[in-house]
Amino acid sequence: MEPQVPPFLRTAAAHAWRILVVGAAVYCVFAVLGRFHEIGVGLFLGLVVTALLRPVADLVARVLPRGLAVAVTLLAGIAVVLGVLALVGEAVAGESTTLVREFRDGVDRIERWLERPPFRLHPDVLSDLHSRVTQFLSSHRSALLSKAVSGAGEAVHVVAALALGLFASIFFIHSGDRQWAWYCDQLPQRARSYWNIAGRAAWRTFTGYTHGIVLVAATNAVLVGVALYFLGVPLAVPLALLEFVAAFVPLIGSPVALAVAAVVALAAKGPLTAAIVIALIVIIGQIEGHLLHPLVMSWAVRLHPLVVAISVIAGAVAAGVVGAVVAVPLVSVAWSVYTALREARRPAATAPA
Repeated sequence: MEPQVPPFLRTAAAHAWRILVVGAAVYCVFAVLGRFHEIGVGLFLGLVVTALLRPVADLVARVLPRGLAVAVTLLAGIAVVLGVLALVGEAVAGESTTLVREFRDGVDRIERWLERPPFRLHPDVLSDLHSRVTQFLSSHRSALLSKAVSGAGEAVHVVAALALGLFASIFFIHSGDRQWAWYCDQLPQRARSYWNIAGRAAWRTFTGYTHGIVLVAATNAVLVGVALYFLGVPLAVPLALLEFVAAFVPLIGSPVALAVAAVVALAAKGPLTAAIVIALIVIIGQIEGHLLHPLVMSWAVRLHPLVVAISVIAGAVAAGVVGAVVAVPLVSVAWSVYTALREARRPAATAPA
C-alpha cells in the first residue's frame, strides 16, 4: 500500500520545481547578459533613448518626413547632452583654483575640528594618517597606473555600448512598431496574440517608468543644485549632475550622491553647511519616497519598496552598477507582462465549456 502524500506537501512540491525552473532560467539569462553585457547595455540604452525621444520624433514627423524627423530629434538630444557636459566642464574649470584652496583650508579646518571635543583626536594620529596615505600612494603607484590603463580599456567598451545604443535607437524610433509586428508575424498563429499583448504591456510599463524616473532625477538635481548654490558650496552644477545620474538607482543612488555633496560642503564650508546638506538629504529623501516615486510607480507598475530594494541589491550583486540601474525596470516589465497575460487568459479560462 503506497503511503499517502499530504496535499500541502504535494502543492509545495509542485510550486518548488516551478520556482527552480524559473530561477535556472533567470540565472541563464543573467549569465548570457554577463557574457555579452556590452550588447545588453547598448540595447537597453537604445530603448531608453527611444522611450524619451519617440514622442518628440512623432511630433516633428507631422511637419517633416519620418527619417528627417528622427535625425533632427536625435541630433537635438545629442546637442542637449553635450551642452550639459560642456556646462559642467566649464564650471569645474572655472572653480578649480578656488576649489583647491578651499579644500586645503577645509582639510585643515576638519583636522582642528576633530582635535576638539567630542572627538579629541591627537594631532599625531592625523599626521600619521597623512603619512600612511602618502606612503600607500607612492608604494602602489604602479598598481594605480595599471588600473588607470585598464580603466582606459573599459572606456572602449563604454564607447562601444553607447554607439550601439545610438545606432539601435535610430531604428527603434523610426520603425520600432513595424519591427515588433514583423517579429510577431514569425511566431505561430496561436502565440501571436499573447506576444502582442505582452509586448504592448512591456513597452507601456518601460516608457512610463523611464519618463517617471527622469522626472524624479531632474527634480532632485534641480533641488540639490539650487540648494548648494545658495549655500555657496563649490561644484554645485557637477554635484547636481551627479544627483541626476544617481537617482536612476532607486532608494540608494540619491543618498550616496548627497553624501558626496555633504563631504564637499564639509571640506569647503565647514560643519554647519555640511549639517544643512545632511538635512537636505532627509528632506529630498522624503519628497522622493512619499511623492515622486509613488507617482512614478503609478505610471508604470506599483512595486512594494521592499521589492524595489531587493531588486536593486540583486541587480548590483549580479551586474554591478549597471545591474542596479536596470533591475527595477526589468522587474516592473516582468510583472506587467505577467499581469497582462493573466488578464488575457482569464476570460478563456472562465468561459463555459
